[in-house]
Amino acid sequence: MSRKISTLALCAAASALIAGTAHADTSKMKIAFSNNYAGNSWRQAMLKSYDLVTQQAVKDHVVAAADVFTTADKEVPTQAAQIQNLILQGYNAIVINASSPDALNGAIKQACDAGIVVVSFDGIVTEPCAYRVVVDFNDYGKQEIEHMAKFQPKGGNLLEIRGLAGTSIDDAIHAGIQDGVKAHPEFKIVSSVTGDWDQTTAQKAVATVLPSLPPIAGVVDQGGDGYGAAQAFIAAGKPLPTIMMGNRQDELQWWKEEKDKNGYTTWSGTIAPGISTLAFWVAQQVLDGNKNIPHDLRVPYLQVTQDTLDSMLPTIQKGGVANQEYSQADAIAAIKSNMK
Repeated sequence: MSRKISTLALCAAASALIAGTAHADTSKMKIAFSNNYAGNSWRQAMLKSYDLVTQQAVKDHVVAAADVFTTADKEVPTQAAQIQNLILQGYNAIVINASSPDALNGAIKQACDAGIVVVSFDGIVTEPCAYRVVVDFNDYGKQEIEHMAKFQPKGGNLLEIRGLAGTSIDDAIHAGIQDGVKAHPEFKIVSSVTGDWDQTTAQKAVATVLPSLPPIAGVVDQGGDGYGAAQAFIAAGKPLPTIMMGNRQDELQWWKEEKDKNGYTTWSGTIAPGISTLAFWVAQQVLDGNKNIPHDLRVPYLQVTQDTLDSMLPTIQKGGVANQEYSQADAIAAIKSNMK
């Protein structure tokens, strides 16, 4: 039996785990990835995971193509134009990490009307025709305050570092942090800066406001900015607050060094960059005729705690992010769990 026939047979057998599915041959179908930003370690890990998994799928003739398109800037009109070009190029599905939850809806609807499957993840869209691989970022923001309350039981002033402006992620995490502070009035957010999920940007932003701030008990953020925030406090000669982390290797390494040296305590969490591969497989499953896929597919975020830091850190590549890549079988299992 040829590798192609064997692979397709495995795909069909795996998909048949979900009853009522009518199968199609996706080996001649093309899936595009529209990405709006690649400027930090998380996004680089996301692209690396996507390339690793999807290029193997192309080699195995599961799909004909899995091309990646990253915009030259972070602007909504640029990504909207990109999506319109992908429609004209005849892709069967578009996986998208969106620059806005709603401003791209017109272009997304055009794709759906052209018979193209659209799956958004991380930066999700609100257009009803699109599928969404969803992490509860609002809860993520709340959990930062819940953990902060354990580490700083007396409360205090908080500095918030926000992410990429206009994205659904930034909005949801910020709203969760606000809800968490309402539930814990012993905390007060005294300043907010934009870090773009990037260590260097966050360090500069924090350094700019630090001289004018009262004593800070904690820093709440969105991932990719914890190490930069720590460096800003150290450079300013300020006492180190409790800084929430985002699973990046450099900040986890710094946390471990501080933990070993003086018992520093914090918490870390973020969405796995490899969620891009889950979005790919969801698109492939829709193209394969799976009618049981919910339009909102929920997955958990990855956490690193005081107890798991030492075991997790060695598994993360230097300069990388704690990660999980998804196979087709993983995607089918995620679909089944969301049907319960």
